[in-house]
Amino acid sequence: MQFDETTQKNLDAWLNGDYDQDSKDEINRMLKKNPQQIIDAFYTRVAFGTGGLRGVMGPGTNRMNQYTIAAATQGLANYINQKPSKEPHSVLIGHDSRNNSPFFSEVAARVFAGNNIRVYIYKEMRPVPMVSFGARHQKCTSAVMVTASHNPPEYNGYKVYWDDGAQVLPPHDEAIIKEVNNITDLKQIKSLPDMNSDLIHWIDDNLDHVYLDTVRALQRFPEDNKLKGERLKVVYTALHGCGITMVPKILKDWGFSSVSLVEKQAIPNGDFPTVEKPNPEEEKAMKMGMQQLLNEEADILLGTDPDCDRIGVAILHECKAALLSGNEMACICIHHLCEAMQSQGTMPQNAAFVKTIVTSELFKAIAEFYQKPCFNVLTGFKYIGQLIYQWKQQKPATYEYIFGGEESYGYLLGTHSRDKDAIIMSALICEVALQAKLHEKTLLDVLHEIYKKHGIFREKLVSIVYPDSKETKDKIKKMMENLRKNPPRSFAGKAVKILEDYDSSKRIDLISGKEEPITLPQSNVLLFWLEDDSKLVIRPSGTEPKVKIYCGVVDKDEKDINMGIVAMDAKIEQLTQDLKKLLS
Repeated sequence: MQFDETTQKNLDAWLNGDYDQDSKDEINRMLKKNPQQIIDAFYTRVAFGTGGLRGVMGPGTNRMNQYTIAAATQGLANYINQKPSKEPHSVLIGHDSRNNSPFFSEVAARVFAGNNIRVYIYKEMRPVPMVSFGARHQKCTSAVMVTASHNPPEYNGYKVYWDDGAQVLPPHDEAIIKEVNNITDLKQIKSLPDMNSDLIHWIDDNLDHVYLDTVRALQRFPEDNKLKGERLKVVYTALHGCGITMVPKILKDWGFSSVSLVEKQAIPNGDFPTVEKPNPEEEKAMKMGMQQLLNEEADILLGTDPDCDRIGVAILHECKAALLSGNEMACICIHHLCEAMQSQGTMPQNAAFVKTIVTSELFKAIAEFYQKPCFNVLTGFKYIGQLIYQWKQQKPATYEYIFGGEESYGYLLGTHSRDKDAIIMSALICEVALQAKLHEKTLLDVLHEIYKKHGIFREKLVSIVYPDSKETKDKIKKMMENLRKNPPRSFAGKAVKILEDYDSSKRIDLISGKEEPITLPQSNVLLFWLEDDSKLVIRPSGTEPKVKIYCGVVDKDEKDINMGIVAMDAKIEQLTQDLKKLLS
């Protein structure tokens, strides 16, 4: 089979270069049995994006392996060493339960040390928030987490953090990408032959205790948690990930001692043998835990993804297992925090909350009910981390961050981490559930009470998946251009009032024609506000051939909550069908 020039050049470099024999044997096997795999593996380099690397594992320039990890690390090391610093530069490295994650983390450690950068590396797998927290605690210049989040088993990845503990943002991200792209030859990589170096320091479980000590103060009902926490019956599934190292510890520390594990999913395993996808956003992944919830007649099920930054929740309600969405859980948590701080007199004068533009507007309504601001950021938790950092730099602080969340099951209470934290959230959610139980309620009862106070807000995410081809990319690009030039004037019979175009940074009143600037960074996102306060967001994926549609509706007048939910869910279906026709 003939390959294009780039594929052949990359292939020859591997077959003739200083690469391990196992990789060469695998390449020769692919050449004989499936040449198409050669094209996929060598036609380009695995892209180092603004968050780092992510891809399928295996030999090749377009795969996650020790060589692509080493090249990325060398580029990052070059950038770090360009930065002036009073103290010697250091990085912290963590990894999850995925196949090859421990190995890849050691590859990175040897390259950093080879570039005279001090390394703190977790001896065992730890969650994402422990990397963010640990990097800040050790005052590191940067940090790396080897993980592919909740992607399928064949994937792995490499997430990069900066000194504030948040994922890299401008100007660092583009500068790091440039340095990584400059590494085109193995000879450019400086790596130690093994882990025996005075520059490499293994992290034991002492940092776990520092984390637990730090977040203990975030409890709103510490006495109830300590004295009555055992009354809450909790089921926990780690979905074969690294949450098992920290979630049971924090639950016990806060007083939630009645915890049963989904044993088959408590065993770390990068093959994720009991689930199709280890994603707590999907009901299939939570199925085993939900069955255990029913069997044990427990109160609540918590499920964390492999790197333990996202958390899914199901509860026992009227003898049935009921899943709560990311939007619902975010709103229940902000309601709990605001109500507790208000009644206890602990609400900071300058308290502030943060959500992404696609997260429920109920979140904002709750914050404003307590006369506190809620700030919108683009999708991606790094933007929440950025706001925390900016507010911390202000003297005196204009705002004090309390809580932030996004619809995709990621939340953060406190500022100890600057990324999503399913460790602290598992404990907070149990605190909320305990307070509900002490008042003979479930979290669903609490949600319905929130609806009574603020209105019935309902949301849905729909993804339109297209064939993976260059034609698809062109089609999506033209479709977004057309929507910008000729925005729809109505959806499901409701007029469009406002178009927010985050690519051109404009908020356009489609009735008056008036334009206002949007101060958030540019992004290929369109948000339509309808006359009845419904919102529709269109966001193409940056890495996959799909477009995401986020729909949110509200009814502030309906008194019958159950009827209102049915009506709002039907309205969402109507709106999303209208938009899908437009995008098909």
